[in-house]
Amino acid sequence: MLGKEHPDKLASMNNVAMVLMDQGKCEQAEETHRQAFRLMETVLGKEHLSILASMNNLAMVLRDQGKYEQTEEILRQTLRLMETVLGKEHLDTLTSMNNLATVLMGQSKYEQVEEMYQQALAAV
Repeated sequence: MLGKEHPDKLASMNNVAMVLMDQGKCEQAEETHRQAFRLMETVLGKEHLSILASMNNLAMVLRDQGKYEQTEEILRQTLRLMETVLGKEHLDTLTSMNNLATVLMGQSKYEQVEEMYQQALAAV
């Protein structure tokens, strides 16, 4: 049996959280994502690709609950780490940038949205 900190178990926790989200169980999904994130951060380190995906998934759960300020904060952290780990022109970094821009648009922060899209356009 896998220990609670085994990478496969952490991936499974993330999958459970995604299913909970699909079922509309947002609070449970958020808590499961947070648990998985904390464990992943401890086991894998802050710059592991699985952490970055986990952060993005948590942000999407928060977004779907209307927690836009928390979503924005996590997506900004995710984007900074993506740029550091993968580079500014990597597709996953650009996807992260798009996710952040979408959340900013929902908050009517249009100047920031335009800046993000200009950066993304320059990278492709």
